[in-house]
Amino acid sequence: MSKIQIEGGHKLTGTINISGAKNSAVALIPSAILCDEQTTITNVPNISDVDSLEEILKYLNVSIKRDNDNVTIDCSKMENKSIPNELSQKLRASYYFMGALLAKFHKVDMHFPGGCSIGKRPIDLHLKGFEKLGAKVEEKDDHITISANELKGNKIYLDIPSVGATINIMIAAVKATGTTIIENAAQEPEIVNVAMYLNNMGAQITGAGSNSIKIIGVKKLTKAIHEVIPDRIEAGTYLIIASLLGENLKINKIIISHLEPLISKLQEAGVKMDIKDDYIIVNKVEKYKAINIKTLVYPGFPTDLQQPMIPFLTQCRGISKVEETIWENRFQNIPDTIKMGADIKVENNRIAYIKGITPLTGKEVKATDLRGGASMLICGLIAKGNTTISNINYILRGYDKIVEKLQQVGAKIELID
Repeated sequence: MSKIQIEGGHKLTGTINISGAKNSAVALIPSAILCDEQTTITNVPNISDVDSLEEILKYLNVSIKRDNDNVTIDCSKMENKSIPNELSQKLRASYYFMGALLAKFHKVDMHFPGGCSIGKRPIDLHLKGFEKLGAKVEEKDDHITISANELKGNKIYLDIPSVGATINIMIAAVKATGTTIIENAAQEPEIVNVAMYLNNMGAQITGAGSNSIKIIGVKKLTKAIHEVIPDRIEAGTYLIIASLLGENLKINKIIISHLEPLISKLQEAGVKMDIKDDYIIVNKVEKYKAINIKTLVYPGFPTDLQQPMIPFLTQCRGISKVEETIWENRFQNIPDTIKMGADIKVENNRIAYIKGITPLTGKEVKATDLRGGASMLICGLIAKGNTTISNINYILRGYDKIVEKLQQVGAKIELID
């Protein structure tokens, strides 16, 4: 199994270009099957989650062609087959095929999705939404069948503003008869990106990006070309790295407004940034101060950047507090961070106190999940000596060419067998 090896402590200078958003691409690709013609998605990141979606599409006899970051999908010969466990378990986002297949064929048969083990991630809200549209849900062990004679628009209230449920219900409702309104909807930029794609194909969706989304059902979707938005979590990860090691390091091709919660917290700690329209230049400064972070749904501080912030906080003078309110198992990176020399105390698996400044020393560590893996990579970049990270398949699930991008700006990092 491949590993990542890092020699820490090297300054980083140059430009890092941000790829398309993982959390957008993995929803856009399944939703493409609603199109009755050929459709193209651009700026798609080269990550293993996209590879897994490609496998599912090919299994369903969908033609998919990838040319650099462009993906062209043709569903003219598509078959609605039961998606087996070995395919659905490869990624969490396989659940978007539930909404897409239900909308297209009025029936979907598949196993439950996989993904990172960062806490309980039930799909109850998705299933309740499908039922509100008139579908019948049957569960047996880890297998699920959803069917409907007809999907009818309805008012759907989400108990919590779930990104996945918001997108999945929105996809399912696009071809339903009548009007669907999703209340207490999630507001993340990725939801807006998916809604714009569906609208480009002929859907009638308004309100995406607010807590109330309206979908007027249509009978047909036609071809469109659509671009994946920049990945705000990838951009945030590199901004954190730049704050620790940057020397005129430019984080390029970003949407500033999507990063405001992180930018605000980094500035509060003392990070100096030159912020332009679509890029930020960062230089490391000598002293950072401790800050407090509480993860919240968008537009609050993103849970996906909580773990990458942990190594940064080890280099801030004083005691920082991190409160995780979204997932109950999102401190899995902390034991290995402590192993490298960090002084961290965890309460009730929800609050972490990080005492800084503590120097880190390279060790053999592992990626326990996608963002936890990114956290360990950052630890390795700032640590003294060599760090080896195993289980890197988690990291490669969500970061496009991360090793190559860091090598190009001066990091001593490589993939090893």
